[in-house]
Amino acid sequence: MSARVLVVGGAGYIGAHVVHDLTEAGHRVVVLDNLASGSTDNIPKAAAFIEGDLRHGNALAKALAGGVDVVFHFAALKAAGESMQRPHMYADNNIGGTLRLLGAMHDAGVTRFVFSSSAAVYGSPRSLPVDEDHPCEPENYYGYTKLAIEQNLAWFARLAGLDYISLRYFNATGYDVAGRVTTPERDPANLTPVVLEVAAGLRRRLEVYGGDYDTRDGTCIRDYIHVNDLAAAHLAAMDRLLNGGPSMVLNLGVGRGATVLEMIAAAGRALGREIPYEVVARRPGDPPALVASSERAARELGFKPRYSDLDTIFGSMRRVYGL
Repeated sequence: MSARVLVVGGAGYIGAHVVHDLTEAGHRVVVLDNLASGSTDNIPKAAAFIEGDLRHGNALAKALAGGVDVVFHFAALKAAGESMQRPHMYADNNIGGTLRLLGAMHDAGVTRFVFSSSAAVYGSPRSLPVDEDHPCEPENYYGYTKLAIEQNLAWFARLAGLDYISLRYFNATGYDVAGRVTTPERDPANLTPVVLEVAAGLRRRLEVYGGDYDTRDGTCIRDYIHVNDLAAAHLAAMDRLLNGGPSMVLNLGVGRGATVLEMIAAAGRALGREIPYEVVARRPGDPPALVASSERAARELGFKPRYSDLDTIFGSMRRVYGL
């Protein structure tokens, strides 16, 4: 069944991968993006594009005007470290912008919503792997904004008939294995694109935040999931809502973790070059280890990662960075 889909933040990293999959599946897609970090080069010609901000009512009204079956929301500020220094920016964009979007959806009679959430809602895990019933105690303001939005989604579901699926990503990485998304993120803060920028000579070295955590080599452990696997899960979530499925919150990860130093070593092997790095002070708000249990997503969506091994991750990034 072809659906009418609005993708807010669809010119950005994860959103663009989802837009490509949606258009190739025959859905009618409108992208709303302010291009603060995204690029129109990432948007397929089959999708309509509106340049605008989710905090602006006129842009939202225009994006929703043609009738929409499902909204995907990717338009968030996402740098954990920056969120601790500029919480007002994250409150305005992430929380305030999402509430404006939900209000505009309500006014337009749109009730299905797929939300880009984060494992940052959990904070430092009490046990691993982390499942969806784990207490949510975010340690950075970015994670708090995602949790606050999820709490509002539950209220909108209860009071306004919203049907939603919130997808808590662990560490999104890689680039499109089919080569459809070729424009790298601007000023990335996540580990793997920074590693590729160092490998490509765009940065002198990588800064590793903390070498004294209680992990196997002293650096943080994260669960890395390929963006193509994330995109597939989003389409499955949309299908679940279109078929009358209930609102739910799901983890998306692969159930295994790698340290920062292990990721640097894997990149060096895959790219055939040394990745210079320096261990510096810890960054506020970084838990030592975060690894997912995605059993619920496997059960509810048929989620099964296909591309999230480290060789595929770094191999898929080479062409984007000219390596």
